[in-house]
This record gives sequence, structure tokens and C-alpha cells, in this order.
Amino acid sequence: MYAWIWRRLPGTTGAKALTAGVLVLAVVALLLFVIFPWVEPMLPFNDVSVQQ
Repeated sequence: MYAWIWRRLPGTTGAKALTAGVLVLAVVALLLFVIFPWVEPMLPFNDVSVQQ
């Protein structure tokens, strides 16, 4: 899969590396600012019960 993406990116090796880095940062930003906040209320981490 990564080889397929690398072959499809335009430019020289440096340009491909820069484009790949920008794509990775875009995916990380999408996950941090859109996907994780949307999923967080559905996760069971707030269901804490302490028994004495």
C-alpha cells in the first residue's frame, strides 16, 4: 500500500517525502481534532465504579 502511494506521488524523492509528511500530518490532525472528539463520548472510560 505504501509503495503504491509513493509511486503515485509527483516529483522527486525530496518532493515525495515532503508531500508524504504533509499527508501524515493532515491525517493526524483529522484524527485529533475531528474523529477522536466525536468518538470519545461513546467510549466506556467515564464508567468508573469504585467498590469499598
